[in-house]
Amino acid sequence: MRAAAALVVAGTLLLGACTGVDQPDEPASSPSPEAKAEAPTPPPPPERDACYRLDYDEAIATSNDASPVPCRRRHTARTVAVGDGRRAARECPRRFSSYVGGSTRDRRLSMLRPVWFTPTEEARDAGASWWRCDAVALAGHERLADLRGELRGALGRPKGRDRYGMCGTAEPGTARFERVICSTRHTWRAVDTVPFEQASYPGVDEVRSAGDEPCRDAGAEAADGALDYRWGYEWPSAEQWRDGQHYGICWAPS
Repeated sequence: MRAAAALVVAGTLLLGACTGVDQPDEPASSPSPEAKAEAPTPPPPPERDACYRLDYDEAIATSNDASPVPCRRRHTARTVAVGDGRRAARECPRRFSSYVGGSTRDRRLSMLRPVWFTPTEEARDAGASWWRCDAVALAGHERLADLRGELRGALGRPKGRDRYGMCGTAEPGTARFERVICSTRHTWRAVDTVPFEQASYPGVDEVRSAGDEPCRDAGAEAADGALDYRWGYEWPSAEQWRDGQHYGICWAPS
């Protein structure tokens, strides 16, 4: 279409040059007010510390236009940061870590997770360019937990680590095992991590054997001096490694 239009314009100019006839200039017409298209107004960005009642599918979506709910009522997501541009994948985890507090180990042993959203297609068309970073807590498999209470700095306090900790319904690796938040019924608890420094996946044999000694020691410590104790170890798979989990998890009965 653009090429055809250019050819038509060129032909018109050429025809005018061949005839040599001067055409009087026509006054330019101004569009009527009705014809003027008003520029859409971008919606305002989300507010920090707003609370939302999201389900699991909504939490893992790329966009979310849900309305906030009062934070004193049941909610499953809390906005910990809002920013401009396209750096949500880098900025959100960092801002989340600062908000919930604790050490890297504390956050890895918890069920709190960062999720981020960008504007809907309609909002982007209107000029919106913000991102929204929320904290959520997994209650279990594809279920979110209630976040009522003080979330800021929660993993820097023993009570917060107990509430949002990672626990299990049975011994890891068994059929009845499900990863659940520690504020619900459980029989095992994640008690330590085994970090890896390699840039690429070391292989199953290495990641599996790396947890023997540290997880045995963590199990002994959790047993509080008992000579007979149990412990478990979950090592990262190659798929989990690609998703960013470069550590294993030590478990002990709770």
